[in-house]
Amino acid sequence: MNIQYNNKTDLLYMRMDEGEHTVVNKRIADDIVIDIDEAGKIIGIEILDASKNMNLKNLLPVNYNIAS
Repeated sequence: MNIQYNNKTDLLYMRMDEGEHTVVNKRIADDIVIDIDEAGKIIGIEILDASKNMNLKNLLPVNYNIAS
């Protein structure tokens, strides 16, 4: 799993699979979008306004990058 946070856009993205995929974005809540591949597998999760929706300090990083 790869977790990236962009502090300029306040977007947290969790990528479950690093392979090349054609994905469809599906908004499941006002601030949550999931990326689904052609087989129906969740490839990634985007959390918009991440700092307002979760405590980023308590996130357990597997691979945590802060993009500036």
